[in-house]
Amino acid sequence: MPHTTTPQYSERLDAALALAADAFRMHVRKASGVPYLTHLLQVMVTVGEHGGDEDLMIAALLHDYLEDVETADAEALEARFGRRVRTIVEALSDTTEHPKPPWAERKTRYLAHLASEPPDVKLVSAADKLHNARSTLRDVERVGEETWSRFNATKEQSLWYYRSVVDALAQDWSHPLVDELRVVVEALHEIAGAGERIERATRGRKRRGSVRPS
Repeated sequence: MPHTTTPQYSERLDAALALAADAFRMHVRKASGVPYLTHLLQVMVTVGEHGGDEDLMIAALLHDYLEDVETADAEALEARFGRRVRTIVEALSDTTEHPKPPWAERKTRYLAHLASEPPDVKLVSAADKLHNARSTLRDVERVGEETWSRFNATKEQSLWYYRSVVDALAQDWSHPLVDELRVVVEALHEIAGAGERIERATRGRKRRGSVRPS
């Protein structure tokens, strides 16, 4: 394995990894039930692989911290990791209120500002949404339509949101992650439509089977 004499990251990233592991210790992914930390690590890896610096990797790792951890404090986050990290994490949070406002209100508000966010924020957002969309697609392929019932939103709302995120990210910003996300989102729409057609056909067969000749 190639190595250098120059450290590739500082102890700030060590501290962020420890904070994420501790803060999300009891959290799991909604559809799969796997540790939520896996998502945070994947987003950090994707950001790092696409040129994100240490601040962006830390923000990626902690992108859900202010939103999902009730004891999280923005000022403490800034004191520990700097103003830039705090600003990015706040921009990536659809709310910092607890309990959270309704889903539609939060997502509409998030989309309203995402289109005009700087590339740093869009990079982390794209990595986040790409992993979410890929995970959802995989779960729908494995489990089927039941996957959608595990989220706070309806299937239709989730599909609308993913497509709207792609449009917002693509506003004045071009990046391979947006292209990848667009492909996955279209695959989600396609498989969702196929699922609906199968459900309608199944209901039709059941109705016909329940009608007995007199």
